[in-house]
Amino acid sequence: MTQLLVSKGIYPREYLRDTVDYIASQQEPDGAIPWFEGGVVDPWNHVEAAMGLSIGGRHTEAARAYEWMVRMQLENGSWMASYRRGQVEDGTRAETNFVAYVVTGVWIHYLITRDDGFLADVWPMLHRAMTFVTRLQTDHGEIYWALDTRTGIDRDALITGCCSIFKSLECMANIADALDEDCSPWLRARERLGHALRHKPERFDRTWESKDRYSMDWFYPVLTGVLHGRAAEERLNARWEDFVVSSLGCRCVVHEPWITVAESCELTMALLAVGDQSNAARLFSWLHDYRRSDGSWWTGYVYPDSAIWPEECPTWTAGAVLLAADALAGYSAASNVFTEVSLPEAAQHSEGLHYR
Repeated sequence: MTQLLVSKGIYPREYLRDTVDYIASQQEPDGAIPWFEGGVVDPWNHVEAAMGLSIGGRHTEAARAYEWMVRMQLENGSWMASYRRGQVEDGTRAETNFVAYVVTGVWIHYLITRDDGFLADVWPMLHRAMTFVTRLQTDHGEIYWALDTRTGIDRDALITGCCSIFKSLECMANIADALDEDCSPWLRARERLGHALRHKPERFDRTWESKDRYSMDWFYPVLTGVLHGRAAEERLNARWEDFVVSSLGCRCVVHEPWITVAESCELTMALLAVGDQSNAARLFSWLHDYRRSDGSWWTGYVYPDSAIWPEECPTWTAGAVLLAADALAGYSAASNVFTEVSLPEAAQHSEGLHYR
């Protein structure tokens, strides 16, 4: 098995150029980035792929991806679950973490490009999106996972989804601050959500089976800054043996022998968030064999069968690879978005709020 070394200051730009180009090659004329040619477009994975374009210097293409979000946004600020060729594919629901993730993508794009005009242009879209999301926040602090177009609000919450929103609220506060807008609504929503995630586990997975079998529920509180310091280290240590398979990567589901590249990349960044550069670099180095010659990356690998499965190379997996490599190397100006918590200066002086 071959390995790829990426560490602080060492970014394999030529090696990853094909990965960036692969994402760009899948982008449709209207700016949408499907999972793969002819596949669906969903808001979260569309943004994940666009992040890869920003990191890889394809700034025009990344901006077009966000312009697609502007055009497709509904009046209530949301997007449907998925699209295909410019039409709604799954119109059953709008998922709050899908809606919020565009903010994180835009912040990454802005940190890299410092394009003030772009940021101002997309601000109304971001404001509508996050207003939709925060309207689904409960008095307990958690944010309901979806608005069902047939039955109304689905009144339960996902740990992973809410953690992703927690990071988006951090990014939203920074964007507001950069535009001299009021950042306090987003900081307050973030504070309440963080409190629920840390101290109210009973508010999550109330109406369905617990999602703790998924590795994302394990490491997302660390990846998104909900937990930090010793609490974050203890969380990662507690289930390392459950999810990590040496020399292969991170399982998606604890009892299934299936390594997934995207989860391995996200765990890489979570390790960096607790300062574990060594294990982060080691984990990422195992993923090289899942790369195809055109720069795309397989979704995952079933190790008892020595089989790639499914036989798909999603653009969002490529985006996750680029995010992890960027974080490991400190390559772009946005390389620390998922490894550090960074809040507006104003947040440090607000009475009664505990933003960490």
